[in-house]
Amino acid sequence: MEERRNRRDYARGLPGYHDPAVRYLGAPAARSALTLRLWLAGFGLIFCTGAAVGLFLLVPGLAWFGWVMVVLAAIALIDFSWVLHRKSRGEPG
Repeated sequence: MEERRNRRDYARGLPGYHDPAVRYLGAPAARSALTLRLWLAGFGLIFCTGAAVGLFLLVPGLAWFGWVMVVLAAIALIDFSWVLHRKSRGEPG
């Protein structure tokens, strides 16, 4: 069973991390922008939900596009919850 990681583990780098260009370019390790991803997923969730409701109520002829917005809102909700899970584990970003 894998032990829980904390913020220090992620800052130091996870085991098995390999960047072949570090010898030549000196590139720093990439950091995930989890907070930005959280904001974008939240915006997508609110926007797509509002657009879906608006399309269903105001433009019945475009109900198919409302369903597309519902699917995108569901994807944004899943992404939002996954990023919250990752941030609760202590991953930086």
